[in-house]
Amino acid sequence: MRHHAPAMATVEIRELSKRFGKVDAVRHLSFDVQAGRVTGFLGPNGAGKSTTLRALLGLIRPTAGTATFDGKRYEELEHPSAAVGAVLEDASFHPGRSARNHLRVLATTGRHPASRVDEVLSAVGLGDAADRRVKGYSMGMKQRLGIAAALLGDPEVLLLDEPTNGLDPPGIAWMRGMVREQAAQGRAVLISSHLLAEVSQSVDDVVVIANGELRAQGTLDAVLGGDDAPETEVSSEDQDTLAAALTAAGATVQRDRDKLLVPGMTPAQVGAIAAKAQVTVLGLAPRARSLEQAFMALTAERRS
Repeated sequence: MRHHAPAMATVEIRELSKRFGKVDAVRHLSFDVQAGRVTGFLGPNGAGKSTTLRALLGLIRPTAGTATFDGKRYEELEHPSAAVGAVLEDASFHPGRSARNHLRVLATTGRHPASRVDEVLSAVGLGDAADRRVKGYSMGMKQRLGIAAALLGDPEVLLLDEPTNGLDPPGIAWMRGMVREQAAQGRAVLISSHLLAEVSQSVDDVVVIANGELRAQGTLDAVLGGDDAPETEVSSEDQDTLAAALTAAGATVQRDRDKLLVPGMTPAQVGAIAAKAQVTVLGLAPRARSLEQAFMALTAERRS
């Protein structure tokens, strides 16, 4: 179905900062979104996710840093809506217009083939409701229509802000399958959400932020582990030296009061690294945790 030039490179966020008055919404944020993978952009409400997406789409100007597609700002793209499809959380539609006519207008203004209208309506499951007025749509149907609009230009990059809002369980399952299919076709897919449970089954990579700052990034398993993945709790006489040694060994290290939490490593592995670094260990034990607990630990408030 797709006939594209070579795929656009990653979405690139570099040292992005945005300040509103005295509030730092985003601070020195850097991460990539790879083509052919689904990246979960995760954090609590108010973490800076929507601000980052708006900077990426040229809707707000960063205070510092860059947000680009293959090195180009959104406004520098030759045909933006054919390169990037986006669904923002506050998307709105003309209530008296049908879904089909809404997409026809977008196809005309975006210089997309008229045939794409029926293709995307079918793809999101709105074919039978295409001629109904949007004012009669449920929240879930409006969400599907927003995704249809994002897909209209057959873009290389798909940005979805809180895409499960308004979707019932079957709709959420459909969303998971849809984003996996988009990635399988070579798209770079970024899902922004504060709900880990609703995206964890569909993402390959995660970028976790809180208070506008990066807390962790990498594959889902490396950052948050699986529900059955090992995790070790360790304390020592020199937490900073041990944390540095663990990080150098490739571990993700989280601080929990006077302990370090090391997802993905057994006590034996952590103990071996501590011994090599010549750090005295005071306590070492396995710890059971869930994905949600790991996410909460990463995004918890940090006291100065």
